[in-house]
Amino acid sequence: MFPYCLIHEIPPGTNGFRGTSVLVCIALCAVGFAVLVGCNRSGAGGDHAAGTESAEEEHGGEKGATKPAVVKLSKEVAEEYEIKVAPAPMRVLVPTIDVPARVAFNADAEARVAAQVAGQVGELKIRRGDAVHKGDELLVVESSDLGQAQSDYLQKRTAMSAAAAALEPLKESLERGQALYNQGQGISLAELQKRTAEFKAAQAAVQAAEGSFKGAENKLLLMGMSETAVQELARSGTLTPRYSVYAPIDGQVVRFDVTVGSLVATDREMAVEVADLSKLWVLADVPESQYGQFGAGAKAVVTVSALPDEKFEGKVTYVAAAFDPATRTVQARVEVINDKGRLRPGMFARCRIDIPPPDANPVLAVPDDAVQEVEGRQVVFVPAATPGGEESAYEARDVKTSPPVGGWAAVRSGLKEGESVVTHGAFILKAQLAKPAEEE
Repeated sequence: MFPYCLIHEIPPGTNGFRGTSVLVCIALCAVGFAVLVGCNRSGAGGDHAAGTESAEEEHGGEKGATKPAVVKLSKEVAEEYEIKVAPAPMRVLVPTIDVPARVAFNADAEARVAAQVAGQVGELKIRRGDAVHKGDELLVVESSDLGQAQSDYLQKRTAMSAAAAALEPLKESLERGQALYNQGQGISLAELQKRTAEFKAAQAAVQAAEGSFKGAENKLLLMGMSETAVQELARSGTLTPRYSVYAPIDGQVVRFDVTVGSLVATDREMAVEVADLSKLWVLADVPESQYGQFGAGAKAVVTVSALPDEKFEGKVTYVAAAFDPATRTVQARVEVINDKGRLRPGMFARCRIDIPPPDANPVLAVPDDAVQEVEGRQVVFVPAATPGGEESAYEARDVKTSPPVGGWAAVRSGLKEGESVVTHGAFILKAQLAKPAEEE
């Protein structure tokens, strides 16, 4: 209702006061209207507040309570994202140093193939990248020098046989003369001495021939011929001025810069290398300030940017005796197993070397990647029950952790030992958790 405004009748002759009275009346009406509207708004606001509080009680129960954030994924999607769950363990956290490194061949399991004799490549048996075993044929070399050596071998063998054949009659003559001389049957001492000298000379010739033959045989073996091939040469007497080059170790052909017709010689490298890639070296560059914190035998973990989800464990086998004067770093050699062939020599890497503390107690810990920050809070994702089991659900649980040590974070609160936690794929779940808020 509008406030009642009483307007008195103004007698004639008072025009000056009539305008003033009308203005006063209008002002009083405006004030009353404003008061009435304010009261109505106040009442409506109270009702709205009451309704909101009631709604909060219906949806959330106690004011300020929040429901746990849960991410639901189909089992197919969870497998696609490689969501992995494992119990939270108690473990000793070992400090580490993280340094740049590079992958290299294992020099103890690498062999350079050399030519035993000069010649020309006549046939290739393998290609670069092929896997070979010790003794496998790599290539065939044709060599005139080898032919000459085979000819010399056959000649020495013939000479040895001739010398042996000449010795036998002389031996019989000496034995017969000795018997006659002992019986006094007409042989002089001078004749006996002559036969003895001839036999000894023939015997020396046989020994010399055998030595020459043995030398010629060894020369063929040094030129790359196998014992079987040498025996076949002796049997057949046919020259085969070709020899095969064989793999000296098991491994992979990592260098093969030869072609048919290439010249090879004993005084230069043949450009063929075989390496065993199942065990590689990782050469880490350790700053001088961290040199004294570890030694040979320390455990290490190697990662490469090309394989972000893979870790290669190894240990330090050698620390260089001198520092690089340009970089002020010392090289630490880490030996890692590469049985799946994922690492390649020449890759850049990061090497995390353990620094075992003198005294340390086990603590509840999770992988550093398992801890995510959501709205300023540290959370981990734990499996949650879902009706029917058709989906995989993960609850974001608030935790408090210490700074990570060696890729692991100690959990101070929010998690119990043995409780299942997402150890791989937590970042994916965090992204899924943020999706509804972004869409709104």
